[in-house]
Parts: sequence; structure tokens; C-alpha cells
Amino acid sequence: MPPQEPRLARRLAAILTADVAGYARLTGADESGTLRMLAAHREIMDRTIGEYGGRIANTAGDSVVAEFPSVVDAVQCAVAVQDRLNATDGDTPESRRLRFRIGVHLGDVVVRNGDVLGDAVNIGARLQSLAEPGGVCISGTAYDYVHKALPLTYADLGPQAVKSIEEPIRAYLVGPAAPEQPPPLPSSHAFRLLPLPDKPSLAVLPFANLGGDPEQEYLVDGITDEIITALARVRWFFVIAGSSSFTFKGRAIDVKQVGRELGVRYVLEGSVRRAGQRLRITGQLLEAETGSHLWADRYEGSMEDVFEFQDRITESVVGAIEPRLRVAEMERARRKRPDSLTAYDRFLRALSQFYLASRDGTAATLRLIEETIRLDPDYGPPYALGAQCHVYYITQGWTDDRERNRAEGERLAHAALECDRDDPTVLWMAGHALGFLTRDYDTALALLDRSLALNPNSASAYCFSAWSRCCAGFPEIAIPQVQAALRLSPIDRNIFMFQSALAVAYCMTGQHEKAVEWGQRAVQEQPRWTGSYRPLASSLAHLGRIEEARATMARLLGIDPAFSLDFIRQVYMPAAGRDTFMAGLRLAGVPE
Repeated sequence: MPPQEPRLARRLAAILTADVAGYARLTGADESGTLRMLAAHREIMDRTIGEYGGRIANTAGDSVVAEFPSVVDAVQCAVAVQDRLNATDGDTPESRRLRFRIGVHLGDVVVRNGDVLGDAVNIGARLQSLAEPGGVCISGTAYDYVHKALPLTYADLGPQAVKSIEEPIRAYLVGPAAPEQPPPLPSSHAFRLLPLPDKPSLAVLPFANLGGDPEQEYLVDGITDEIITALARVRWFFVIAGSSSFTFKGRAIDVKQVGRELGVRYVLEGSVRRAGQRLRITGQLLEAETGSHLWADRYEGSMEDVFEFQDRITESVVGAIEPRLRVAEMERARRKRPDSLTAYDRFLRALSQFYLASRDGTAATLRLIEETIRLDPDYGPPYALGAQCHVYYITQGWTDDRERNRAEGERLAHAALECDRDDPTVLWMAGHALGFLTRDYDTALALLDRSLALNPNSASAYCFSAWSRCCAGFPEIAIPQVQAALRLSPIDRNIFMFQSALAVAYCMTGQHEKAVEWGQRAVQEQPRWTGSYRPLASSLAHLGRIEEARATMARLLGIDPAFSLDFIRQVYMPAAGRDTFMAGLRLAGVPE
């Protein structure tokens, strides 16, 4: 009988694979220097693998394969390796840094002459190729074991089709544990130093206006806002709302500080130069923690190409962060465009006035909206913005004819929906307006929910959904929605709207200490916004602080002398929360 082949040893093991990103380029530029750095980095890596109970099995050039008896130890080791290597690279020029990519998988392996082989090793290598330079990527199998055991950050990349592996692999990017959030500060900056979300996170900073013409600021801001909107509609991204991003406008930018304040991994910045009908748009994507450049490009063309520019920049950014771009997601992210660039110009001007949240700004918004609609009657967003303006006229006491504003706002909201029922901004603006103006909260909440389904990164949609939930009698649902809005836009330029919505929800649920805290923040941010005074006065009264409650109500009546409890009856549906709200206002001296 012929001799039998020795039986191969098989076992379940956690596999860590690693290689250097751009190793061929680095060695081509400086072979001896790169080899010295590789030796120093390998010394750190090998020592760390040993500390976490791993065994180095295979090595070749810049690649390493190690096995661990525990997948928890393997993932902890991978994160520790990257932390230690990053610390050693601190003073090295970016172009010469060695950045390892690491993959971790749990599976069955074959052991032969000390080497580990099999699909588990192949899968580890494919995961490694999905990791960012300096990052860690693990399989869904590994994630199932470690995500509850290790307080790290995990970004789900979804199923990934990789070379030589038949079935798609679910992959997760892994980062260090998020720092504990500091105690809240007494201002809108209470949400600084935020932990990273569990998906790729991005802030788009206001593009710079290089033309020197201040009249073009609105156009540059509009281009930025369109890019934010398109990116935000990609479900597997976390995108900071433009209202927070725009607080950095005109400031000297430190992307590391931006990343810390907004809690994001990536920052996109750029510039726009307009000369007549010609445009030049540049953009660059940076890793916030290190300031590393991940992508940069320049686009030139005519004003007629502005929407194409926005789409190309959006696709390039998404592709730089996640190369396996799902085309369907990007198609869904494209918005319906206005037929007239002149109409678009007017709409951008209207938005800039609306964000002032003032009586004069709202009046100017309505004038510009009329011009926009006349130029392009099939473009939905101007109608929806107009409906919101009429809501503001009523809520802020800026009108002597509420019924006229109510009827006109309702007409504009329906007109917006007839033009476009798939634009998330149209949906939340029209939905909120219809709920407030008609008390048809079933329709309003359905529209708001659809808006959030289409764009889960919309801080404004979460905020105004929360307002509508309070009015409909569901303040307990409003609280987490406002908290989501605050996370998406932690330093929003109109953050007082978020804060006052949270104050109302806390007041209606009987959490009066919290309602007072958030109401005071909102009043501090915007002293002339009436919506902040109502929950503040009510909850102060419930807490027995009657003199403070009446002083707060006196300030409100100084802004809106016509305010009475009848306003609450007309806007809020009958519910226990409304009774609580009104009871406090009565104690504060609000007339019936």
C-alpha cells in the first residue's frame, strides 16, 4: 500500500492579517529608509501580538499573518498595534509614513509546517484590503463575538464582494473606544468632543468664495449645501447638517478641531471661483484625526454645469471613503433640479434670508419665493419654504391675520407636494406646516417619517418631526428625535429651535428640571424666539418658581402681546401632555 498522506491539522482560530498601504511606492521612493522603518514597525507589531497571546504564522515582505485562540484578543491587538504605530509616526512626513492595514476574521484554518492556510486566511487578507491605511476591518463573524465585549467603534460596511471568495463578506471598520462625553456646557457647544458614529462620518465645511465678490456668497453656500444634501441621503453615511458646518464659515480651520467638535472621521473642504459664466470648483477630503489628504480634485465649466459639478464631487467623495459605491444609492441621492438657473439663484437668496429667523428675513424670503415660483412653477422646494414662512408668521405673532397666513401656508404646502413627493426637504417642510396649520397630524407625521426614511441624516427633519410629535400628543417620541438632531448638528446656527423643542417635550412629560435647563439655553441663544419661553414658563411654574415663571411670561408677552392659552388649544391635540403644558402656563399668568 502506498504511504498515506499525513493528516492536516485543522482548528478554529482568529486570524489577523496585515500589510503596508502603498508599500511598493514607498520602497520605490526610498528603499533603504522604508526597510528601516518596516523593521522598527515590525518590532512593535510582533511584540504587541505576543502580548495579546497571538502567534506569528506567515510573513512575506511587508505582510504578516498571525493566529489567536480568541477573536477578542485578536481585535484588541489590532487596535493596539495601530495606536502604537501611529504614535511612532508622529514626526514623520505624511508622504513617508508606513500605515498598516489590518483584517481580522474567525474561521477554520489548516496548519502546515507552522503556517496557517485556508479560506479564513484568504478572508482575512480581503478584509485587510478593505481597511483604511492605519485602520482595522473585521468580518461579521468576528463582530458577532466582539461588539458587546469590546467598547470600540464599529462602522458597518455591509456585505462586500471580494476577490476569490464566492459569498459576500459582511465587513466592519473598527476604531478606538470613543471617549466619554464631558458634562454639558451651558451653551450650544454642549455637544463638543462627541464620539464617532458607527458608520463613516463626514462634515462638509463651507466652500471658500475665491471670486472676491460678496454677492456670490449665496451661490457658494448653495453649492456647499447641495453637496451636503446629496451626501446625507446616502444611508450608510453619517453627515453633519449644514447648519452646524456653516458655523465654521469665515474661520481659520483646523480639521482636527472640527473633527473633535462635530464628532466626525472625515472633513470635506473646497473653494468656488466664478468669472462671468465660468466656474472652477475644487474639493479635498481630509481625515480629521490626522489631517491626511485622502482625495482632491478640480472641476471647471460653465454655470450651466453647476449641478453636474455637485454630483461629480459627491460621487468622488463617497468613492474615496467607500470604493464599492452602490450606484442605486447615488441615484437616489440626486435631487430634482430646477429647470431655471435664475430660479435656483433666487431660491438660494431666499434660503439665506430664511435662516436669519427674523421677521424682516422671513418677509424677504417670501418676496424671493414669489420670484422663484414665477420663474419655475414646477420646482417644489420654494413652495415648501413659503409654507414654513407662514408658520413662522403665526407662531411668532408677526401677523394680524392668522387665517390668511393659515390658508396661504396650506396652499403652498400642497403645491410643494404636487411638485415633488420624493424630496426629503419638501416632505419635512410641507409635513410640519400641514400639521401645524390644519391639525391633520396623521398626514403630517407620515410625511415626516417618509422624509427621514429618504434622508436619515436630516437634523431639521428630526427637529420638526419632534415639534409635530409634541403637537400630536407624543412628546415621549419627540425627545429621542431632538437628541438625534442635536447629534447630527451639534452647533447648529439655529440650535435654539432644537433646544426649545426639547424643552417642550420635557415639559409635557413632566420632566420640569430638564425643561427649564433646555428652555434657558434656547432663550440664551435667541432671546426673541417665542417658542422657547412657553415651556420655560410652564415648567418654572410647575416647580413652584412662580415669580421666575411670571417674569418669563412677561418677556414673552412683550414679544407677542396676543399670545394666550387659546394658541395652545388650537395647535396641540388633546392629551395629558397638553394638559400639563397648559396648567403650568396658567400658573404663570397666561390669559385664556
